[in-house]
Amino acid sequence: MKNKHRVFLLDDDELIITVLSKSLKKNGYETYVENSTDDVVNKIRAWGPDVVLLDISMPERSGIEILEEIIDEEIDTAVIMLSADDAVETVVNAMKIGATDYITKPFESDKVKITIKNIIEKQELKHEVRYLRKAYSESVNREIIGNSASFRSLMGKIEKLAEARVSAILITGESGTGKDVMARHIHRLMFGPENSERVPFISVNCAAMPESLLESELFGYEKGAFTDAKSHKIGLFEQAKGGTLLLDEIGEMRIDLQSKLLRVLEERKVRRISGDREIYVDVTVIATTNRNIAEAVQNDEFRPDLFFRLSNFYLHVAPLRDRKEDIPLLANYYLNYFSVKYNKKNIEGFSPEAEKLLTDYHWPGNVRELKNLVERFVVLENTVEIIPEHLPQWISSGLPHTEKSSQERFILPESGVSLDELEKDLILQALEKANNNMTVAARLLGVTYDSFRYQLKKFGIK
Repeated sequence: MKNKHRVFLLDDDELIITVLSKSLKKNGYETYVENSTDDVVNKIRAWGPDVVLLDISMPERSGIEILEEIIDEEIDTAVIMLSADDAVETVVNAMKIGATDYITKPFESDKVKITIKNIIEKQELKHEVRYLRKAYSESVNREIIGNSASFRSLMGKIEKLAEARVSAILITGESGTGKDVMARHIHRLMFGPENSERVPFISVNCAAMPESLLESELFGYEKGAFTDAKSHKIGLFEQAKGGTLLLDEIGEMRIDLQSKLLRVLEERKVRRISGDREIYVDVTVIATTNRNIAEAVQNDEFRPDLFFRLSNFYLHVAPLRDRKEDIPLLANYYLNYFSVKYNKKNIEGFSPEAEKLLTDYHWPGNVRELKNLVERFVVLENTVEIIPEHLPQWISSGLPHTEKSSQERFILPESGVSLDELEKDLILQALEKANNNMTVAARLLGVTYDSFRYQLKKFGIK
């Protein structure tokens, strides 16, 4: 196993490469100095360098010929061409063949070291992304990518819960962190990559579905249970028998329905609406929420007994801003994914400067925001490398993406306004735009869910 990064130097000027070799060694690199082209490609293959510095003008063989042989034999190394000739045609020819970069003589050793450092960092990231993509495509879910401490800890807990086949799991996290992706990951681990496709995985969004319909969807009903019940309906619990039922945004479920859910979790039985018999359901229930459920319990908006039952096996997906080391991995994964999807083979990656801006940004929309942004790059940009100029202004400034800058400023009329009436009107508008989804409406107004609920009570809006 290599402990140091390796740099292979091939140049007939012994003084230049000897001085450069000593300078690189001082910076922690392992070097191999060669003055002759005799059997040099086999030497490169045997030594396995990360980077090869290759002089174009060698007495025995041209550096271009050696570069072509390295590319033809698919030796996994980056090649930097060295030459006193800075003619555009020479540079273009070397890059077309497959050189990674080009440096003209005379050069400063610091510039060479910076070039080598940038190339190795890109190589390591590509190798890590390639490894992660391969590992997860062969096992479970391609979007489960990360190497941060919090991510590894989360994966360790998930593996233990899946192995134990627990009956109920609560997943919390901000919107866009990928809670539903984690739920599907648990399902695949529980039942295996092959069997999981045949085992039911049923998902229902408790916030998007009207409260009046959620109960009948979950538990089903018998014929004649209500006016439109012309036949019986099998509920989602029954449909998910032997598999997994995902209750997305469980924090929006009304209190009386929470008590029925608790009974199902305790007894593993459901009763259809107007039914006279109990039906056994062997179901793993995974509940997700972006709310602070502990606060909801204190505000009498969530049953404490259901909370204690679900929180027995509790997982929290950290926001992307708290696992910054995962951002380059995810960005490059989605870049590869969308490049294949949209047949954009020319885009190779992010520049170090663009990658740093992405890492420093705080991502209020989390992984979903990052994914959407990368898709936009791939579709709209025709470039080999994503650079800072391609990034939206709010990324480079570190500000969240909002539309406030494009909105007209509210002008206070001479007669004045009622602040309460204005606030109430904005709340009603937000509810209308969000189709009465309070989570979405709160997000439109830039307030927390709990603050939004307080405002509803304040103005008597139901």
